[in-house]
Amino acid sequence: METEKKIQYGEGMKKSVVMCAPFNTRSGYGDHARSIFYSIVDREDIDIKCIDVKWGNTPRNHLRPEVPRHKKLLDRIIKPETIQQQPDVYIDIRIPNEFATPGKFNIGITAGVETDVVSGEFINGCNQMNLNIVPSTFTAATFHRCKYDQMKDMPDGSKQKTGQLSLQKPMAVLFEGVDTDVYRPMDKYQIKGDFIDEFNGLVKEDFVYLHVGQLGKGGYGEDRKNITLMVKCFLQAFSNHPNPPAMVLKTNGANFSVLDQHDTLKRLRKQASKFSSVDSLPNVYLIHGDLTIEEMAMLYNHPKVKTMVSCTHGEGYGRPLAEATCCDLPVIASNWSAQLDFLSDKDSLLISGFLKEVPKSALWPPIVVEPSKWFNVQESDVIRKFRLFHKKEKLLVKKAKRLGKKNRREKSLKAMAIEMNKILDDVLKKIPSQVGLKLPKLQKVGETSEKPKASIKLPKLKKIT
Repeated sequence: METEKKIQYGEGMKKSVVMCAPFNTRSGYGDHARSIFYSIVDREDIDIKCIDVKWGNTPRNHLRPEVPRHKKLLDRIIKPETIQQQPDVYIDIRIPNEFATPGKFNIGITAGVETDVVSGEFINGCNQMNLNIVPSTFTAATFHRCKYDQMKDMPDGSKQKTGQLSLQKPMAVLFEGVDTDVYRPMDKYQIKGDFIDEFNGLVKEDFVYLHVGQLGKGGYGEDRKNITLMVKCFLQAFSNHPNPPAMVLKTNGANFSVLDQHDTLKRLRKQASKFSSVDSLPNVYLIHGDLTIEEMAMLYNHPKVKTMVSCTHGEGYGRPLAEATCCDLPVIASNWSAQLDFLSDKDSLLISGFLKEVPKSALWPPIVVEPSKWFNVQESDVIRKFRLFHKKEKLLVKKAKRLGKKNRREKSLKAMAIEMNKILDDVLKKIPSQVGLKLPKLQKVGETSEKPKASIKLPKLKKIT
């Protein structure tokens, strides 16, 4: 195999690869970008350089030089202006309207969309690339399904159709691999540390429902992860219960600042205020701040944490849910969108619901556009599934262990790396001779030059109810 590589690429001749992504951000796109980098960095036939860009207002402090693989990435980060020659392969891991095409062969990688409609700007962006990669069959199907009439203004004021905008370039599906060296079942003695001590000191209940996700903007039931509705349904499910379970929310708004923490608490406590006539409510706790991936794995494995819950309106992939399954944690989740690539009603509790137009408060052009629809869970079924899990936990734990074994084998970072390298092998055979050089812009529309506020070193757990 090594001889074949030397013949194909030439002794000492490496193909140049430039990657552009929010590598250093604490975001889903940052996680995705780093996993792609780790998948291909050790190849001997390519030389990788990385351009690190912002991702909204998310903190840019994930990479630590003392972590060997982080150091490997940090050592390859360069400024765009230092690139003197056209890269053989350019990989852009952002949203499609930001894709650039400076390479001889250009690959766009995106989570794409969380609704039933993809914008024309996204389709245009993908049509610039030689190849596009998305993490789920849901996202790929949405791109292929959406088509837009192209219209021209006529002299008499009417409009005339001149064509149709649709996806014209190849699109492959490659799941977001889970680092199963970290996200795996753990023994009790491995679950330790300052954060765990703080968790045990505050959360007295032995039966905990966990949610991990960002609290987006919007009123009740309008935030993208549907956290406000989920909390209200949990309180309703176990109000006046003689021995109620608890809920722990690992969430935040735009960042990990103190002001964001206060705003998050205010929005969540508003749900408890709706039950003023109820004698007793279950406790809901907030983890607001930054956790390492090792601490997240300990949280998924904590003996008190019995299930992961998500009433999400839609996912491009659903990485926290995948990570939880690899820790053998049972999942309760919405029965729609990308998470169904690794969840089913045979191994998880899926919540029924219906598609409904996205409220104006959640529109986010060109990511979420009119007339998009997303999934609204049925509140009665959310309450029923909360109560059902409380009664049938042991049975669902057995199913979760089977799913965990399957996902650790099929959805791991190692399994993803094998597929990514197959794609790259094929790409390297198609490199054209030369194309014009055009480097990507680094500034996103709507961004500011403000530095992100420092994250809280040790997350603070606060009781909400």
